[in-house]
Amino acid sequence: MSYTTNDYSDCPAMLREFLFYMLTVKGRSALTVDNYYMDLRTFLRFIKQYKGQVLKDVPFEQIDISDVDLDLIRTVSLSDVYEFLNFISRERHNSARTRSRKVCAIRMFFKYLTHNVNLLENNPVEYLELPSTPKSLPKHLTLEQSFDLLNAFGKQSPTYARDYCIVTLFLNCGMRLSELTGLNLNSVNGNTLQVVGKGNKERQLYLNEACVRALDDYLAVRSQTSPIVDREALFLNHYGRRLGQRWVQKIVTDLLDRAGLSGMGLSVHKLRHTAATLMYQYGQVDIRVLQEILGHSNLNTTQIYTHVASKQKESAIESNPLSKVKKK
Repeated sequence: MSYTTNDYSDCPAMLREFLFYMLTVKGRSALTVDNYYMDLRTFLRFIKQYKGQVLKDVPFEQIDISDVDLDLIRTVSLSDVYEFLNFISRERHNSARTRSRKVCAIRMFFKYLTHNVNLLENNPVEYLELPSTPKSLPKHLTLEQSFDLLNAFGKQSPTYARDYCIVTLFLNCGMRLSELTGLNLNSVNGNTLQVVGKGNKERQLYLNEACVRALDDYLAVRSQTSPIVDREALFLNHYGRRLGQRWVQKIVTDLLDRAGLSGMGLSVHKLRHTAATLMYQYGQVDIRVLQEILGHSNLNTTQIYTHVASKQKESAIESNPLSKVKKK
């Protein structure tokens, strides 16, 4: 289940319906749909400006897209989209990865208009290619840094049991942010956890001793919470409502800072990478088993962790104090 407080009221009806379709029917996370919204809002602002439908003195960020209609959308061509990509690269300094994300959003939007609701006869971006992005290994914490993170909690905090449980699940199970905040009480069954991933696909995760202990400690505290508004939700905020994604992000960001790990490009999603890397490196887990644990639909996505482990082995050998010795 995805949760969002954004009603996308500044969008034209067709865009708003697309966003709700992606959220409810396709099962995309609220965070992903918010990214679609921001990317497509930027695109439609550019199209209005590029097509001369905006006064020249109106700042780009203040361009209203609520009046965008099908007549304007039908004028969009493939060359217009290439102009947009040039604009966000030159004027907004978007990276190749960010441009690629925006292209994905545009392609999905026009596919929806063409195939799902039949508002367009022809798809102008059917052959639009994704910008090439540099291959990079995912950032993650080392085993020592993971211990540092778990030891950085202020145990006197009233939310200690909850926050410690959240980070423990991230580091041990490798679940996504949306999967964690979507957990309910009945998701927990002994030493297993039922998780709803992308596309509302369910998978079962096995909980190790650390996770079971952290959950037991948190549930004991949760039972004393009053009032509880969202009774089904596993993780609650201080109002007794389901804990939101942005608050979880803040918990992790503050903890990284406390552990002296800020400024390294780490985030909640990097804890997922950490769990996957540690499982592959220390657990000698089969890559297909790791694929099932992470909920990847494509094995190629999982195989990045084999490269991470290889890079670590290379680094370990390079760090050997004898690595620079030359023959005399």
